Amino acid sequence: MKNKKNATGVMLVLCALLIVSFKNIGNNTVPPAKDTATNGGLFLPGKFKAVVVVDSLEGRARHIAVNTNGDIYVKLRFPDSIGGNVALRDTNGDGRADIIKKFANYEDKGPYGTGMRVHKGYLYFSSEANVYRTKLNPQTLVPDAPLELILHDATAPHEHDAKPLAFDNAGHMYVAFGAPSNACQEQNRVPGSKGIKGCPLLQQYGGIWQFDEAKPNQVQTDGIRYATGMRSVVAMDWNTADNCLYVVAHGRDDLRLQFPKIFSAWQSAVLPAEEFIKVKKGTDVGWPYYYYDPIKKKKLLNPEYGGDGIKAGNGAKYTQPIMAFPAHWAPNDLFFYTGDQFPARYKNGAFIAFHGSTNRSPYPQAGFFVCFVPFKNGKPFGQWEVFADGFTRKNTVVSVSDAAYRPMGLAMGPDGSLYISETEEGKIWKISYTGNKAGFGKAELAKMELRKKLPGFRLPDVLKSDLQTGMLKGGAKIYNTYCANCHQKNGRGDGNMIPPLSGSEWVTGGKFMEKDLAIRVLLNGLDGPIKVKNRPYNSAMPKHNFLSDADIASVLTYIRNNFGNNSSLVTAAEVKKVRAELGK
Repeated sequence: MKNKKNATGVMLVLCALLIVSFKNIGNNTVPPAKDTATNGGLFLPGKFKAVVVVDSLEGRARHIAVNTNGDIYVKLRFPDSIGGNVALRDTNGDGRADIIKKFANYEDKGPYGTGMRVHKGYLYFSSEANVYRTKLNPQTLVPDAPLELILHDATAPHEHDAKPLAFDNAGHMYVAFGAPSNACQEQNRVPGSKGIKGCPLLQQYGGIWQFDEAKPNQVQTDGIRYATGMRSVVAMDWNTADNCLYVVAHGRDDLRLQFPKIFSAWQSAVLPAEEFIKVKKGTDVGWPYYYYDPIKKKKLLNPEYGGDGIKAGNGAKYTQPIMAFPAHWAPNDLFFYTGDQFPARYKNGAFIAFHGSTNRSPYPQAGFFVCFVPFKNGKPFGQWEVFADGFTRKNTVVSVSDAAYRPMGLAMGPDGSLYISETEEGKIWKISYTGNKAGFGKAELAKMELRKKLPGFRLPDVLKSDLQTGMLKGGAKIYNTYCANCHQKNGRGDGNMIPPLSGSEWVTGGKFMEKDLAIRVLLNGLDGPIKVKNRPYNSAMPKHNFLSDADIASVLTYIRNNFGNNSSLVTAAEVKKVRAELGK
């Protein structure tokens, strides 16, 4: 009897521990929304209303999907040992999640894998290296079926390795393979490096591959290279209205950093376009040889292949965008609206989530909103519109980390409402229309059109918008010329691809390589996955060995004594010594 009582006591303790460990799971246990602002702080047209589904998710959020019963599935930005995804359920119909559960602990849990779609009763999602699927069971919320490996990429991880997903109506899955390069240079991101003729990267990267949506354990060679010439694609969707694939592709970066004698800081901030593309089998968009100039409205030859910002070369022969958006806005999701809840003009139109720029310095960062593009007869009808804005909580964003929220994922609920996820806190909004659909029109749209006059939308003035005007000389000037474009003016990076400098062991170094490590990074550059303060990052930093010993010493001294750092100065003699050892 005594043993039985002890066993009962142990079970009660275990149950109590389980309840505590799942304190965010269950009715009435999720804390009330912190954001009590109207529409969760968003600006929306007319009678559109927003509810905050969840204020924040541990691990934050990338793409999302919604099942036919309203359950929400979220791809985490920073997965952990419990899982890389989160399932959310609203049990009382108020639009807010009151059950939250992590699931799917898979091996390769990098921060860039992002695809998340519900298709034919399955939840498909991607990591940097793999595409998985699992059968959904509306009764259990968290899928209880086995996790199937549908596609494995043996070359992952690398730059631009997002793996977005789309599905047609004929049993095919489409996966984008981003290119680990800026413009297929002989030396990636090395200033002045020439592009490789007949770019070999296009055999495996820089395009979209078509696969069987149900066949397990596929590799890239099992698929068909469906389209090419796209350096990086994260926003992708199948449009059922015209039965065709569409993407919004990221343009290349660093025109000024790579070719300062050809391009100004202003040109680098406003070029090239983010391209909205209708993709058919055999489509070639022209990367790495060409980029699209949104001001001149034509494709121009990349400087790596002899371009000078004027030469058009054979750009006209490549697929042209159906619409061009300003540079570096980072289009990270695309969704064609098929619901009936919104006014009729939104039917079959395209919503695009712009994550916002990181590299328009010394000009304000831009984007950070959800756009709508009306479609008619399978083509854009009119100009793009601001649909949801206010994510940054400020009109001028100097460094990307100044933005409170950055839109990422889009999905539609069974009632036709639109869900938006963001990456910085893991916040999710549900947007519904509450007015008279027949009365929605020009007046409501005109108010949103006024937002295009804000710094985050308008074309920056060459002189008046330059945030570097009047800056200090020395290390601060060098930093803002060569470093702030990626690491940001405040040294915090973008929280995703570009690591922070604040408190970074790569900046302050260890006990025996305090200065040498930072000097070596500037002279050698850095390419591939690294960890900073135990967070993974995967990008490419170009060599800065073109700077003089004095300039490198000056900028490193500035970095090591700003952004919360407090380290010893670096001298030109120390840089000279390391340069000699490296032969740089």
